[in-house]
Order: sequence, then C-alpha cells, then structure tokens
Amino acid sequence: MDAQIAFPLLVALIGVALLFDFLNGLHDAANSIATIVSTRVLKPQYAVAWAAFFNFIAFLFFGLHVAETVGKGIVDASIIDPAVIFGALMGAIAWNLITWGLGIPSSSSHALIGGLLGAGTAKAGLSAVVWSGVFKTSAAIVMSPAIGLVLALLLVLIVSWIFRRFTPQGADRVFRKMQLVSASLYSLGHGGNDAQKTMGIIAVLLYSQGMLTGGFHVPFWVVLSCQAAMGLGTLLGGWKIVHTMGSKITRLTPGQGFCAETGGALTLFMATHLGVPVSTTHTITGAIVGVGASRRLSAVRWNVASSIIVAWVVTLPAAAAIGAAFYGLTRLF
Repeated sequence: MDAQIAFPLLVALIGVALLFDFLNGLHDAANSIATIVSTRVLKPQYAVAWAAFFNFIAFLFFGLHVAETVGKGIVDASIIDPAVIFGALMGAIAWNLITWGLGIPSSSSHALIGGLLGAGTAKAGLSAVVWSGVFKTSAAIVMSPAIGLVLALLLVLIVSWIFRRFTPQGADRVFRKMQLVSASLYSLGHGGNDAQKTMGIIAVLLYSQGMLTGGFHVPFWVVLSCQAAMGLGTLLGGWKIVHTMGSKITRLTPGQGFCAETGGALTLFMATHLGVPVSTTHTITGAIVGVGASRRLSAVRWNVASSIIVAWVVTLPAAAAIGAAFYGLTRLF
C-alpha cells in the first residue's frame, strides 16, 4: 500500500469524487427524463424531481457488484494512491464538462473508467490493468445500446399488438400514465448503476489508505453520499442534452417513450446485477433509436446518432489522456 496521506487531503479527494458524482447526475439527467419531457408527460421541473427521487433510493434495490468492479476490477487495487484517484476523477470531470458544454450525451461511466486507466497506467504501466474487467466494460459499450435497441423494438411490437383495438387518443392516455412507471424504472436503473462507480472509487481510496477493516467493501455512508450527490445533480438537470436526447434523435409519442424507457431499464437492471459498469447514455440512446426505427428508418436522424457514437468511441481514450496528464501534474508537487 502507498504511504498514508493527511486526513484533510483524504476528505478533499472524497469531495472531488462526490463532485464527479454530482456532475454525473447533472450530465446524465437527460438519460432519465429526456423521453418523459419530450412526450410532454411531465414538465421539466417535475420530471427532474421524479428522476432524482428514484436515483437516490436505487441503493435499496441493487447490490454493490458494479462498485466492486470499478474498485478492484479495472486497475490493480494495490497500485491505487491519492494521485491516481485524483487523476482519474479529474480526467472524468474534465471530459464531462467538455461534452456537457457542447450538449453531447457522452458516457460519464466510461469517462471515469478511462480516467482511472489513464492515471493507473501513468503510474504503473500496462501491468496495472485488470484486462478481464476492461474487456467486460468495453464489450458493454457495444452490447448495452444494442440490447436496449432490441428490447425497445420488441416492446414496440408487443404494445402495438396489445393496443391494436385502441384509438390513438385512448392509447395515448394510457401510456401517459405508464410512462411515469417506465421513467421510475429507468431512473432506478440509472441510480443503481451509475452511482456505484463513484462508490467504487471512494472505497478503493479508503482501502489504499488502510481505512477499511475486513477487506475491500463499500461502507454504507459512502453509499448514501454517492446516491445523494447523484440525485442532487439530476435535480438540477442538463437541459442541452435533454434536447438532444429527447427530440434531435427522433420524435417520440408517449407509447414509444414508454418502450424506450422500459427497454433501457431492463438493460440496466441486467448489467447492474452482473456487476457490469455500463453507460446509461449508450443504453437509452440505443433504445430511442430502436423505437424510432420501428416506425421507419428515416424517422431516426442518423447524422445526430452517428455524432453521438463518435463521442462514445472518443470518450475512453480522451478521458484516459486527461487522467494521465493530471496524474503527471501531481508528481510535480
């Protein structure tokens, strides 16, 4: 283990981690509420409050498998020190702020993992990388939007058959109520998967400082702090990205919004159960594309979708480079 650091510095690093979690909620609020806002089921201010509540209570429904993956399944926990954590967090925060400012729905999750990889390899080289965890996470970049797309497409087909005898107005009334349920489920999945990444970072920091007794685990106060930070970030919202996710990719009806959110939620539930840190952004984008394509392929604005995909590909290496740079800066002091 690396040398002990002063308690105020430890507290400051935990504060930076919670700042990332807050920005994660702010950046990814669109994932939870874009569809319910674009279909006008809820006004934006009510939608973010709805999403924030279910973000916060997600810890009641899920284990901490994702936190364990991030904490010890991306880079070797034995090489973690405060400088690595600082580099990882700053890499993720910087990339989140860049993409948030540009209105690009990139992945906060993969920004954090990229930052951790960059800072970890800057310290100890490629030998520090836990390749099994990285491959699992990298595969999820492709699989989570694909699964979200397929599930949403299947749900469109199922609900279209079930509601085939309804008038459009009658179906619309039903789905406006059902979308409240689907948005709740998606926000649970978002809070359950995304907040755990910061839990893993804080837990491995405490572990590196010898402050966890009985082996690596996530203390309950860390769980509550991360869920609260993410919920607060979601409450403040990220309106540029809401616009991109909710209307620029394709136009949604309440029925399609329900299918997109439910397909995305099911994908997140599976990933969280398996301990895979997926991108909620990737997942909901795939689901929205799926429901749009169910009408006709031309209903999807593929130029917008393709620019989002480019941002996904760039996120890991960009955040890794920034994380490595910030780690290097800490070595100068």
